[in-house]
Amino acid sequence: MDDSSGLKPKELEFTLAAVSQFSSSSLSSSSSSSSSVIARFSADSGVAELRFHRDSEFIDGFNVDIGTSQLFKLGPVQSLCVSEISGAGKEKSYSRAVTIQFRNEDESRDFHSAFEQWQKDVIQGIHLPNGAIAASKSKFDYKIEPSSAKMYFHYYGQLLHQQNMLQDYVRTGTYYAAVIENRVDFTGRVVVDVGAGSGILSLFAAQAGAKHVYAVEASEMAEYARKLIAGNPALAQRITVIKGKVEEVELAEKADILISEPMGTLLVNERMLESYIIARDRFLVPNAKMFPSIGRIHMAPFSDEYLFVEIANKALFWQQQNYYGVDLTPLYGSAFQGYFSQPVVDAFDPRLLVSPPLCHVIDFNEIKEEDLFEIDIPLKFIASVGTRVHGLACWFDVLFNGSAVQRWLTTAPGAPTTHWYQIRCVLSQPIYVMAGQEITGRLHMIAHNAQSYTMYLSLSAKMWGPGAVQGGILQTASGKLDLKEPYYRMSQPQSYTMAQDQQPQQLLQAQAIPIHTEDLDEAELLQQPSENTGPQLQ
Repeated sequence: MDDSSGLKPKELEFTLAAVSQFSSSSLSSSSSSSSSVIARFSADSGVAELRFHRDSEFIDGFNVDIGTSQLFKLGPVQSLCVSEISGAGKEKSYSRAVTIQFRNEDESRDFHSAFEQWQKDVIQGIHLPNGAIAASKSKFDYKIEPSSAKMYFHYYGQLLHQQNMLQDYVRTGTYYAAVIENRVDFTGRVVVDVGAGSGILSLFAAQAGAKHVYAVEASEMAEYARKLIAGNPALAQRITVIKGKVEEVELAEKADILISEPMGTLLVNERMLESYIIARDRFLVPNAKMFPSIGRIHMAPFSDEYLFVEIANKALFWQQQNYYGVDLTPLYGSAFQGYFSQPVVDAFDPRLLVSPPLCHVIDFNEIKEEDLFEIDIPLKFIASVGTRVHGLACWFDVLFNGSAVQRWLTTAPGAPTTHWYQIRCVLSQPIYVMAGQEITGRLHMIAHNAQSYTMYLSLSAKMWGPGAVQGGILQTASGKLDLKEPYYRMSQPQSYTMAQDQQPQQLLQAQAIPIHTEDLDEAELLQQPSENTGPQLQ
């Protein structure tokens, strides 16, 4: 862990009662004897290690790489340290363990605190020169499957995908407006661009007068960003491109502003928001600004008979009883559920919404990284019409809370379509509701190591009528969906008429169901997105 100034983390020692290989005999059993064991934290070899010594001699085979190990408490004075050993082309496996016996509970607690601090230092890459990358695994590497990360960075390393995002003029134009209209926030300030991609946001920040911009990009797109920035010499002298993950790189100075486009489908897909939060904690000075600073996930039940039938019909292939002499029907049920496990990504007519939406607010200034590992949202709606509810429709918006201008970027249905579109979670069993009936449920999202979320959705229709005061649930539908594997339908909003098995009076009128949220504590801050999303780039 050497840095350019030659600094190293201070060595730390603990006297142990005993240490042994897991399931083998102890090497020492007494802390008072001449054969007592010393546990020493050090980084002499450039790797943070925990070494065990007896009679001043290193115990061979007992050294532990802190960056790839885990410490578990087995009891008040006993712990288990498990090390990861992996070979080329093999999946990681924790295959070596050391049992540690402490002399008392206080020493056990102090040892665990020291281990956690050293492991945190390894993850954060302490004492690295500007732009350098820690050799040990970062937080990103611990959370994300290598194959997923490889595909992710390969995708964003291609110019055609960057072009797709740049040509989303709602997205790019709103970012441009949010930056340029808030020059007061950028002029003379240090800016970090998280996941810089082509470097376009870094160039915007430089246009707004930033003192210096650090463009951090982990994919091969970093080389294209350098080329693009160099081609704009008036701005290039104030922009430094750093190739690496924000979890790993070190900067020469703290920043005043963090800018990024970390939003995925349903705001949280791809789990880049976590990197955005990590960059906040690592790089920003106190009271710094984040562009964007707040995200909101909006949700409402919807009715769409066309979409439901379309998905259900996909599984009809598996109802063939004589497919080249083979009966496919044993797989029909699995196929049917499989198609309904895919969230639908497209743009839909807001008149399909069955009730006004509610929203879940994520404050990027305050939220902790671990808060994004599991997101639990209770649902409660009042149906505006009597119809069949086919699932939950979702979209998001983000706020750029500049000192001069507050600007929203929205992906709402009925607003100009973005490359995010909207997303709908379709249930395999619709529920029937009447106008005025309460719909309750829950959207529970759990992050997984493929950079996305497993979604658990349930919707229920409560009793309606004279017996409603006695409570009870008439119908409940639930589903499990994988946000990583959506159905990219991406059709433009259709004109839904009576052909969808609805009577004219059942069609939802846009003015009857406005796209807004419930009152929030920071109402003066969370204003509704304005119709003007900012100037479009030519």
